[in-house]
Order: sequence, then structure tokens, then C-alpha cells
Amino acid sequence: MKEEFLPLVVNKNTTNHRFELTVDGYIAFIDYKEDSQRIHLMHTESPEELAGRGVATALIEKTLLYVEEHKKTLMPFCPLVFAYIKKHPEWKRIVDVDFPAFDKL
Repeated sequence: MKEEFLPLVVNKNTTNHRFELTVDGYIAFIDYKEDSQRIHLMHTESPEELAGRGVATALIEKTLLYVEEHKKTLMPFCPLVFAYIKKHPEWKRIVDVDFPAFDKL
């Protein structure tokens, strides 16, 4: 993660069901669904104004840390999150073994 994003905190917006990272007044987010033990990450979106700065990556990393710190397992349905975990296999440790494409990570 780029150093400029280290002090930023991911916000779990329970009203809109999304993890949010605010950068320069713009909000990047990951839509989620949650049950008692798992968090399902569905879709990641970053405003065009933040393109190319690594904001989506920082948001994903901070969200994965949140999932791990809260002792949940992950269902990475979002293609961007899935690709991130595939590229960083150490994060497979938090993926729920019942995730349909677990063996593809």
C-alpha cells in the first residue's frame, strides 16, 4: 500500500452496506453482505478522479485487514478482490473454504 494511504481508516458503512475509503473528498467503496461468520465482498468502485493512484488496492487491503481483525471469513465475489487475493495468496488464509472458487485462488 502506498504510504499516503497508511493513515487513512476504512469505514464500514452499515447503512449502505459498503466499506469506504475517503481520499481527497472522494469515496472509493466495496459493497458487502454479511452474515454471522462471513463477509461477502460483492463489488469495488473507485471514482475516476482517483484513478491510477492505488486507492482501490489500499481499500481492498484495509478491508481484508478489517475482516481478519474481526475474525470473519471472506467470500470474495468481487472480481477485483478475487484477483488481489490470487496475486497475494497469503490472504487466502481468511477466505472461507466454502467459497465456490476457493481452489482457484
